[in-house]
Amino acid sequence: MTRQELIDYCLTFPDAYEDYPFDDATPLLRRRVNRKGFALFINVHGTECINLKCHPDRAELYRLVYQDVTPGFHMNKTHWNTIRIGGDVPDDELCAMIAHSYELAAPPRRRLR
Repeated sequence: MTRQELIDYCLTFPDAYEDYPFDDATPLLRRRVNRKGFALFINVHGTECINLKCHPDRAELYRLVYQDVTPGFHMNKTHWNTIRIGGDVPDDELCAMIAHSYELAAPPRRRLR
């Protein structure tokens, strides 16, 4: 998938929106309800990448399985992965990673008393 196709996919999630807090070339996809980011599109040394939030155990597994998944560039290395767009991660797996990141950015559930 291309960068634009991935952005369009991110925008299919409920209350997702595109923001540009850094510059016009670095879109951050956020959840409207809490403004938490779940996908950051970046350029790393001339390579198009996406930063995605990830559960630590799953993040490590992805790094072992896919060469193009590395610890989050300029992010918390435990909770974020950087994935090269157009790399060795299949599109369906990349979409699953985006969905997982979106879920992790959800606001905490309120406890019933």
